[in-house]
Amino acid sequence: MANSKYDYVKSFEQTAQLLPNTFLVVRIDGRSFHHLSHKHGFERPNDQRALDLMNAAATAVLREIPDISLAYGVSDEFSFIFDRSSNLFDRRESKILTTVVSTFTSYYVHLWSAHFPDQSLSPPMPSFDGRVVQYPSVRNLRDYLSWRQCNGHINNLYNTTFWALVQRGGMKTTQAEETLKGTLAAAKNDILFSNFGINYNKESEQFKKGSVIYKDYGIQPLGIWDSSVMTTQGDPGSAPSKTQRDKEKKRRPKAEIRLEHMDIIRDDFWAARPWLFPDT
Repeated sequence: MANSKYDYVKSFEQTAQLLPNTFLVVRIDGRSFHHLSHKHGFERPNDQRALDLMNAAATAVLREIPDISLAYGVSDEFSFIFDRSSNLFDRRESKILTTVVSTFTSYYVHLWSAHFPDQSLSPPMPSFDGRVVQYPSVRNLRDYLSWRQCNGHINNLYNTTFWALVQRGGMKTTQAEETLKGTLAAAKNDILFSNFGINYNKESEQFKKGSVIYKDYGIQPLGIWDSSVMTTQGDPGSAPSKTQRDKEKKRRPKAEIRLEHMDIIRDDFWAARPWLFPDT
C-alpha cells in the first residue's frame, strides 16, 4: 500500500468491535414506511404483496451472508441472527450493520417489480435503518425473539380491529382510536366477532405470527464452543478443531432456507430444529 503524508487521517477512524462468543442481532426497520405504504396504496391492515417482498429480501440476505442462521420479521422490520461463532469482518459493528442493511435494501428494490408489477418505484425510495444488539446466551436470544413476536401479535390485533372499525364500521380514525383506547385483547376479539363476524384466530398465521426464515441443515451441527457446555463431540469446554470449523464453513452455504409462520415463543419450534442453537 502506498504511503503518503495524508495517511495520518486514518487515525481519526473509530472501530467498534463486538464482543466475542455472543449472538449478534441486526434489526432493520423501514424508514418512513407510512409514506411509502400510502404512496403505493398498501392494503390495510396487512398487504400480502408487501409482506412477501420483505420475506423475499430477507431470504436473499440469508443466502448472501452464510453466518446468519435465522431471521424473524413482522410488518416492516426484520431481525437477523448471527451465530455466536461468527467472526465476519472481525466482528466490526459498522461493517456488519451496513452490509446487512444495504444488502436487504438492494434486494427490496430489486425484487419490487416482482411483487408490485403495476407500480414503479420513484423517489423517495424505500430505505431502512438498523442497529446491532449482542446477546450472551440462548435464553436471552429466545426472549428477544419472543418479545418481537409478542409485539407483532399485539400490534396486528390492534390494527385488525382498528381498520375493521374504519373500513367496515364507517368510523373516522379518531373515533376508532377512542373506541380502542385502553381495551384488552378480549375486548378487541369481541369487537371483531360481534360487529363484523371476524374470528381473529382464523386470520392468516403470517399476519398473526410473522415470518421466521431459517437455514435447515437437517442434521445436528458440529457445535459452538462454550466453556459452560459440552460440545457435540462430547469434550467439555473444548473448541472445535480447525478441520471441524472448515467443514462447518463449507456446509453453511449448502443449507436449505425455509420460511415458516409459526409460534417461536414455545419450545416446540426449537426442539424440532436443534441445529439452530445447539447449546440450549
